[in-house]
Amino acid sequence: MNVFSIPNFALQCGKVLTEAKIVYQTYGDLNSDRSNVILYPTSYGAQHPDIEWLVRADSILDPTNWFVVIPNMFGNGLSSSPSNCPECGLAEQEFWFSHWDNVRAQEQLLREVFGIEKIALVYGWSMGAQQAYHWAALYPDRVERIAALCGTAKTTDHNRIFLQSLRSALTSDRTWTGGGFDGIPEQGFHSFALIYASWAASPAFYQAKLYSQFGYTSLEDYLYRGWEANYRKRDPRNLIAMLDTWLRSDLSDNPTYQGDYAKAMATIQAKTLVMSSDSDLYFTPADCKREADMIANVRYKSIPSIWGHRAGNPYQNTEDEVFIRDAILDLLSS
Repeated sequence: MNVFSIPNFALQCGKVLTEAKIVYQTYGDLNSDRSNVILYPTSYGAQHPDIEWLVRADSILDPTNWFVVIPNMFGNGLSSSPSNCPECGLAEQEFWFSHWDNVRAQEQLLREVFGIEKIALVYGWSMGAQQAYHWAALYPDRVERIAALCGTAKTTDHNRIFLQSLRSALTSDRTWTGGGFDGIPEQGFHSFALIYASWAASPAFYQAKLYSQFGYTSLEDYLYRGWEANYRKRDPRNLIAMLDTWLRSDLSDNPTYQGDYAKAMATIQAKTLVMSSDSDLYFTPADCKREADMIANVRYKSIPSIWGHRAGNPYQNTEDEVFIRDAILDLLSS
């Protein structure tokens, strides 16, 4: 695990961090002409150990051929976050992180630490896909390919309702002070996990009781050990900070595009793979396909899966992993 520090980093919200920190991990070796770089941003609630499972020779990203960099996004508890940065607040303090902040910091990391000017692929799932879109639009001449899995460049109104329900679950807890917590939000964590679990997988997933094959003794056991216990490992302030980033995701909401969403999407030059999941309730196939149609050099595929949003991160699901791996191998060979 490595740390890259940026002094006096100006955020989109108007605040300036005295020292912004990006924690990152690398896999594989950078070749002599720096042409084998894959950037793999983190997703909601995840830190790099949670998503590095697919960086292996027989999986989706092969570190024997590629130099893979996973930067932890702001707010996830490793990079600068409310839990480890006294200057970092929440939206109630008019403080938030945006993907414009994440991508600018990541660009500085790659350029200053490794001398990387070109990226062969930005691969991202969910909030990682949002960052992939931002990379392709903000640095169109430096990104050769992007793979955006189960994510959109702009958060839809339907998605915002889901996110606000998660935020409300935490901030309605009696321990919420208006800008933080004065204890463990027991009921907040419980409600948060129930909402998340109900959206993350499809009705067909629960109908088939697929969770039972992983050692869970009941639905209640799955909801607690598979969802609630995992989110309890995260500081609730960080969970809110990442929600605020997701809520604000809009490829055009930055000084470069000044609200022109169509222009931002049309500016993407990278060879683009957009992958949805047939059963995703967060980022529906219709939403993903609509954005894909706004990009010139694009291929759209949907994962034929009942795993819902989690089909895009199939660490327990070999069939979907193989489907994604084959699509990424095709993208990288093109």
